[in-house]
Parts: sequence; C-alpha cells; structure tokens
Amino acid sequence: MGGERKVFTLAEVSQHNNAKDCWLVIHGKVYNVTKFLEDHPGGDEVLLSSTGKDASNDFDDIGHSTSAVAMMDEFYVGDIDTSTIPSKVKYTPPKQPHYNQDKTPEFIIRVLQFLIPLFILGLAVGVRFYTKSS
Repeated sequence: MGGERKVFTLAEVSQHNNAKDCWLVIHGKVYNVTKFLEDHPGGDEVLLSSTGKDASNDFDDIGHSTSAVAMMDEFYVGDIDTSTIPSKVKYTPPKQPHYNQDKTPEFIIRVLQFLIPLFILGLAVGVRFYTKSS
C-alpha cells in the first residue's frame, strides 16, 4: 500500500459494529470485514462479537491458517491508535479475612480440647470413688 496509512481510534472503529458495517482490530491493524461476514467459516456472529475491542486474542486463540492470515490483507483499512485501547488489567481477587466457620476463637477451642478430657476423667474418678464407698 502506498501513501499514508490511516490511523483510527478505538472509538471510531467501535462505531462499525453491525452486519452492514463491521470493522475489527487485530494486532494493531484495522480490518473492514463486512464483505467477509457471510463467508466466514465460524459464522458472522463470531466476527460481530469481536467488534469494539482488540480482537487479537480472539483471533489467535482460534489458530487461523496461513491462507486465512494472508487473506486479511484485502480487508485492511488502516492502523489503530494503540493509546486508545484500554490496557488489560490483571484480575486480582479481593482480599478476604480468614474465615472461621464456627466463629469460635481458636484459643477457646484449644482450652476446651484440654479441659473436656480432664473433666471426663475427673467425673469417671468421682463416680468410681462415690460408688465404691457406698
């Protein structure tokens, strides 16, 4: 392609998001795939669902053939201004406090684990001593 390359913002490309006018952003380039919608092996829904965003990951995940990649040149309309594409934010789950299912402090549990057997032992000795002396 000779001459200057047209540079689009993501907002401009996002306006082309229907079956009559469908543009995609793949690897920093903008493609007008409107004429290809009916011929796409995966159906037009796949392409339409990738409009308005950077569809590079969607494109790469499918594993297109080299002929499919070469075919993209005929749909090329320009480049994307990468500063208009939102950066990907890594998901970090919210911090949650330690969850104690029975809501009993661990100290009380440890004390009870020590005292209950002692109480049972003392009760057994007391019953044995009381029943033996009668």
